[in-house]
Amino acid sequence: MAGPTTAERGARQQETSGPPPVRRLRLPRLRTIIILGLVLILLGAGAGWLLYGAQWTRVERVTVSGTGVLTPAQVRDAADVPVGAPLISVDTDRIEARLRRKLPRIDAVRVARSWPHGISLKVTERTPVLLVEKGREFVEVDDEGVRFATVSEAPKGVPLLELTVSRSGSAAASHRRFGELRLVREAVRVADAVPAAVARQTRVVKVRSFDEISLELTGGRTVAWGSGEKGSAKARSLTALMKAASGARHFDVSVPTAPASSGS
Repeated sequence: MAGPTTAERGARQQETSGPPPVRRLRLPRLRTIIILGLVLILLGAGAGWLLYGAQWTRVERVTVSGTGVLTPAQVRDAADVPVGAPLISVDTDRIEARLRRKLPRIDAVRVARSWPHGISLKVTERTPVLLVEKGREFVEVDDEGVRFATVSEAPKGVPLLELTVSRSGSAAASHRRFGELRLVREAVRVADAVPAAVARQTRVVKVRSFDEISLELTGGRTVAWGSGEKGSAKARSLTALMKAASGARHFDVSVPTAPASSGS
């Protein structure tokens, strides 16, 4: 039997060496893709309307928690939340910055969306650890040395801060070197380290220089504390010294390894 001719072999080679045929999408598959695309478009439009257009996802109420001295009304007024606006569009970072700027008493604040139509404001107020007398008013100082509020009545249990820095000598040099803010922070550091039992009796924290900080207690007693360094050791020495010399009027723990007392 005769094999294929040269012409037939060439025709077959042309058929097999060309590009593969393009398969056309079947109609049902194409219809499925179109339907899925339309569904996604409708879902996106519905979500957009739900978040930005629907009345029940708009801001209707603002709740406040964590206040002590401040009132919820003061916080709401300072926050200035856009009631009636879409909840998703509320700029929580801007509200937080506005609260910090308008109400320095606020130490920390958390602004959160409360779906479907609320904004919650959780605040933490600064707590005064020292007071600076200013005429007939008092400036509150927190545990970071920040002067954050002026009040007409001194809070109970908060000692006064007296900066009696001399304008000459080593005290003046200390003031120039560290600055008033650093001296205030050092006083705060001392007030934080004082034993709780002594803190309840402390009326004044007096600062003459960075290394010369003292306490005035009830009953005319005084404590020479020195700098804010080695606060824990000084607190332990003071507690032991006051127990050993309960009738003394003056205590010195500026060198905690060699505490001393005097007066009776």
